[in-house]
Amino acid sequence: MNVGDKAPDLLGLDEKGEEIRLSRYAGKKLVLYFYPKDSTSGCTTEACNLRDNYADLRQAGYEVVGVSVDSAASHQKFIAKNGLPFPLIADTEKTLVETFGVWGEKSMYGRKYMGTFRTTFIINEEGVVERVITPKEIKVKEHAGQILRG
Repeated sequence: MNVGDKAPDLLGLDEKGEEIRLSRYAGKKLVLYFYPKDSTSGCTTEACNLRDNYADLRQAGYEVVGVSVDSAASHQKFIAKNGLPFPLIADTEKTLVETFGVWGEKSMYGRKYMGTFRTTFIINEEGVVERVITPKEIKVKEHAGQILRG
């Protein structure tokens, strides 16, 4: 998924098993952020930064939805533990990570494995990808500011 591409309407199921559709956010910009794993340090820092700046993001016309391949149960614990005010899509079938091109081979300490690349897509009011913040660009401690600064 690149800038200028139309995002799919059905994004997936959230932590409650409810469908998340792009059309639900019509007239707003959607921050669709993909992250590797619930309750890991970087992912928790990023989620909490978005939580702490959620009012500012909404005031600027953004809604926030997180996505990882963790289960709905894992997302429920992550949301409860960190007081997250936005839904998290449980992409356990890896449909969305593959559609958006953020699933692939990663390497840590010389070990190769498949995982999610931390990537944020800003989708405009018409459902078109307006901006992509790549893994190299994302700063988990100031991610909301990166989004707001455009």
